[in-house]
Amino acid sequence: MPQSPHRAVATAAVVGRGRLGRPLARALRSAGFEVHGPIGRGETVPPADVVLLCVPDAEIGRVAASLHGSAGLVGHTSGATPISEVDFGIHPLQTFVGDEGAEAFHGIGCAVGGRSAEGLAAAYEVAARLGARPFPIEDAQRAGYHAAASVASNFVVALLAAAEQLATASGVAAADARSLLAPLVRTSVENWAALGPQAALTGPVARGDARTVQRQREAIARDAPDLLELFDALCETTRTLAAKGIA
Repeated sequence: MPQSPHRAVATAAVVGRGRLGRPLARALRSAGFEVHGPIGRGETVPPADVVLLCVPDAEIGRVAASLHGSAGLVGHTSGATPISEVDFGIHPLQTFVGDEGAEAFHGIGCAVGGRSAEGLAAAYEVAARLGARPFPIEDAQRAGYHAAASVASNFVVALLAAAEQLATASGVAAADARSLLAPLVRTSVENWAALGPQAALTGPVARGDARTVQRQREAIARDAPDLLELFDALCETTRTLAAKGIA
């Protein structure tokens, strides 16, 4: 954490009532901050040491400009947006649906940045008091970092939706598909986290079982042709990963 002097953060205002704004406000209260909000966009923001913007990336500049001179340090919670129109940024490396409690921030990564030593120190302080693990990300690296987060979260969900589609097309009851696939998904993720991608990789592509892969491809072409291009791309990526494990 930066050692430069800065005033301790006592009050915080959260702007935005979406999936992050609501749990963030709850977590800040639990961490001992005096919290205003979550406040709807366009509503008056009371004075606070820090104002945290949980608004769409395209609106950050406009909302920040409206607060200029009337608020303390203004920060955004965007992963990819540079810190050019605010004082600092904190990006919780987690997915939220809106009803989480304070524990959702405990132990997670939190990317931080600031335009000044004071802004950066405030970002570290807020993240640490939430129970998160703050780490610095430079503006030039934010888009790449956020792409990694999108692949790890958003794209995984999209991929699991494809797996669910294939399972139901193969005769698995739609009501059962997620519950049957979920243990496989959890174990795969746990193995990846503990062992790394090469050691965690299993299945016919990794084994070089071309006949089985071809049968899978034929089934997808018949039952879910819209997924065939995705399947082919993932097979190629998996072959590359498997080859790294052998080298």
